[in-house]
Amino acid sequence: MQKITPFLWFDNNAQEAIQFYTSVFKNSRTGISSNQTDDTPGPTGEFMVGKFYLNGQEFMALNGGPTFHFTEAISLVVNCEDQEEVDYFWDKLISGGGAPSQCGWLKDKFGLSWQIVPTALGELMASKDKSASQRAMAALMKMTKIDIKQLEDAAKGI
Repeated sequence: MQKITPFLWFDNNAQEAIQFYTSVFKNSRTGISSNQTDDTPGPTGEFMVGKFYLNGQEFMALNGGPTFHFTEAISLVVNCEDQEEVDYFWDKLISGGGAPSQCGWLKDKFGLSWQIVPTALGELMASKDKSASQRAMAALMKMTKIDIKQLEDAAKGI
């Protein structure tokens, strides 16, 4: 059992979100769930809360109603090995009504913020050549979806 589990509050589409997220990430699955009862605030028999796993990481999702909404103050980071993986997760998570933001951030169709980050970014930012890191950062600040080649070229001064 993991010690800390992200618990995501949705208005009334938690089950749809679980199905969406488990379709995007490999090695993912749904877990136990429970429905509303006569003793809970929602309509009896409808989905209330469920557990799901993305790449082995446990999450919970709740149909909690319209009281609370996601903000950019919390985001989920997807670490990507290459541009193909960046493109895959970006395209999948933004599909169906999501919106791009800056520097690899996006909101999915449920309003949850994600950061689609290539491992190359961390390597470029940690470079001992500070001017290369600064050039890469300047290039990053102009991007929505991260382009690894553009970052590498910027670091090289190309």
